[in-house]
Amino acid sequence: MDTQLKRGVLDACVLSALLSADSYGYQIIKDISPYMTISESTLYPILRRLESGGYLDTYSKEHNSRLRKYYSITPTGIEKIEEFLTEWESIMEL
Repeated sequence: MDTQLKRGVLDACVLSALLSADSYGYQIIKDISPYMTISESTLYPILRRLESGGYLDTYSKEHNSRLRKYYSITPTGIEKIEEFLTEWESIMEL
């Protein structure tokens, strides 16, 4: 699979996992796992890239006396999903 296409699929899956609710890394992996296998070493660089691109916002929340980093999708992130789906439709027509 083309590297750029694979990157786009992973980005869209991670962003889509955050459409219904904010979440944290381990939960995102669990949410995506029925559709694809993704490891922590793959997920966290994606999350950092999406955050630096303005597609995600982050905040910390205490859980069991520890801070947990949560991710929330931004309006720009929603637009990125829509762009991906449009591009995906064109690829599928080929």
